[in-house]
Amino acid sequence: MSEGPGTTPVPDPTAMQDDHSGAEAATPADGAGVTEQGVDDRSASRTGATQSRSAPGPERAAPPPSPEHVVTGLGSAPAAAQAGSAPADSGVDGSTKHDRRDRTGTAVRASSRSGRGASSPRGTTAVWNRLTRKADLRAKAGLTRTARVRAAAIDLAGNDYLGLSRHPAVLDAAAAALAEHGLGAGGSRLVRGTTDLHEDFEAAFARHTGTETAVLYSSGYLANLGAVAALAGPVLLDAHAHASLHDAARLAGGRSETFAHNDLDDLERQLQALRPSIVAVESVYSVLGDAAPLRELHALTSAHGALLLVDEAHAIGTVGPHGSGGVAAAGLAGDPGVIVTATLSKALGAAGGIVAGPAALRRHLHDTGRTFVYDTAPPPAVIAGAGAALALARGADGARGELARRAALAASALGAPVPAAGVLSPAAGDARAAAAWAERCAAKGVAVGCFRPPSTPDHRSRLRVTVNTGVPEADFTKALAVIEATRPDPNSR
Repeated sequence: MSEGPGTTPVPDPTAMQDDHSGAEAATPADGAGVTEQGVDDRSASRTGATQSRSAPGPERAAPPPSPEHVVTGLGSAPAAAQAGSAPADSGVDGSTKHDRRDRTGTAVRASSRSGRGASSPRGTTAVWNRLTRKADLRAKAGLTRTARVRAAAIDLAGNDYLGLSRHPAVLDAAAAALAEHGLGAGGSRLVRGTTDLHEDFEAAFARHTGTETAVLYSSGYLANLGAVAALAGPVLLDAHAHASLHDAARLAGGRSETFAHNDLDDLERQLQALRPSIVAVESVYSVLGDAAPLRELHALTSAHGALLLVDEAHAIGTVGPHGSGGVAAAGLAGDPGVIVTATLSKALGAAGGIVAGPAALRRHLHDTGRTFVYDTAPPPAVIAGAGAALALARGADGARGELARRAALAASALGAPVPAAGVLSPAAGDARAAAAWAERCAAKGVAVGCFRPPSTPDHRSRLRVTVNTGVPEADFTKALAVIEATRPDPNSR
């Protein structure tokens, strides 16, 4: 079912796969903070929702508005709605899908189709002109992103760590489900979108991670938004945590702060000051590839009465007994003080997201979680393929050993720290140098990722290399040689 060596279609590396750091939320995507010289100090200094207390640099960004002035659209339902008093066509908070809110949180009915309240032609033109100017500034700073059709290349850019996306058993399971259920789920999980495949996968994932229950989402991003919003209260985030966690904390409307990356002393200080409900981290960080000290983190969060939310996107299938993740590897599987989130798009080679934890969490998410209630269910065929991939991953100890061997080999060849799983990011100089390095690799048939601010938590541009055990050994060795041979000359800048 797979294509020949070195011919697997992969994303073009010049598409700049800026994947996953909390800094993604730091600099506004529309180019605010970008000057003729690039990203200014004000925007480059911010990470996620807020500045780390211990991080050097300019003053911290202003805290978010107080909860009473924020309507997030993501949180739990008020008591009246939970009691069933909301209209049948309303959201769990009693508002309809067409309601909007003004700055004081007052519901405002959206303007009708008649055009009342529409922008004037002149105002509309000004909007597009402003966005065009911002795009031009980003281009001058080397920060343009382009989605390009993937080309044939040796794939060290995608996240298919175990090569399961094209495994015959995975494709067969997906094809059978496609024939039985059709292309899409046909509705949200609470309407007509739930099949036996969804429930079977949730049960299998809970067993795999040692948790009590699990809830599927259509993406890992929505899973993180749903989990954080469900657990109301202040949030502390590792400064390197994925953008979706920082976005979730901000959209939830409460107070949020970051602590210095993997800094237990800074975390303890902020636990005492903020008294958060949640501390959010990744088990394997998606930019630098390093691991979180989960046992020590759990000891601190438990002592301060906070839940530890662990994003296992890059650890499921690659880390822990049978690939059960970093939480299980730390001996914390099933702990009621730990919530696991993950995506199905990495080692499982599929798509979707999942939240796993106590049964009370599943019930709460089903009743009140807006990213669960109002979203169309993941396609059954995709979940069937993911289920087959999960079963294969459990028995893939040999592939995990090969992943670790290749990751160490890549780190040695590229002068980067040995990663905890399958992703590493050698420094590349500035944004233009990183993009040019990726393009030179592409010209020689090697696909790599490219990280540039604001997607890098340390504001350094990097090449992003992911290990894929489905790539033949000879191609992998060739790809490393190409990456090293095309590295920017540090003396040229």
